[in-house]
Amino acid sequence: MAAPVWLWAFSVSLTLIPSVFGNSDVDALYALRRSLTDPDNVFQSWDPTLVNPCTWFHITCNQDNRVTRVDLGNSNLSGHLVPELGKLEHLQYLELYKNNIQGTIPTELGNLKSLISLDLYNNNILGTIPPSLGKLKSLVFLRLNDNKLTGAIPRELVGISSLKVVDVSNNDLCGTIPTSGPFEHIPLNNFEKNPRLEGPELLGLASYDTHCS
Repeated sequence: MAAPVWLWAFSVSLTLIPSVFGNSDVDALYALRRSLTDPDNVFQSWDPTLVNPCTWFHITCNQDNRVTRVDLGNSNLSGHLVPELGKLEHLQYLELYKNNIQGTIPTELGNLKSLISLDLYNNNILGTIPPSLGKLKSLVFLRLNDNKLTGAIPRELVGISSLKVVDVSNNDLCGTIPTSGPFEHIPLNNFEKNPRLEGPELLGLASYDTHCS
């Protein structure tokens, strides 16, 4: 016997929920989930058929049901970050420290105009620090220490007047350390254990571009 029409319609509506509501937060977070290995099952509650992700564990939303925090630090995750994270337009805190995340930092994170804290320390992240992070004009905390980052410290970061904490220690960065803007008050030990980093730049006397890569 054929299923009643109402039952068929209900099942179709469930299937279409993500696209009908067009919740970019759900799409972005589920893309992250698919890219990460989760042996401790911290993503158990991440159901992509829900209208919004505000009932998911490790997610905080504002009163408009938009994601403001992702708290996945020290969660035994491995895999890589995804460019879709740049669609979380209300995100203020991205906490993914102390995992085994590899790959590079997506340039799309520079689209997170509300971001206050970017904590990716104690992972195995490769590649360079994207200059696009200089667009994060609300950023206060940038902690990328204890990874495998290479290249220079982007001078675009100098233009973030809100920046209070920068820690890029224990990587493989090169070139010189910025000394203007918010970097004027960042302690030098937040740059240590980068064997190829040449120390603070001498403004007006030497170019910071020392052909590092």
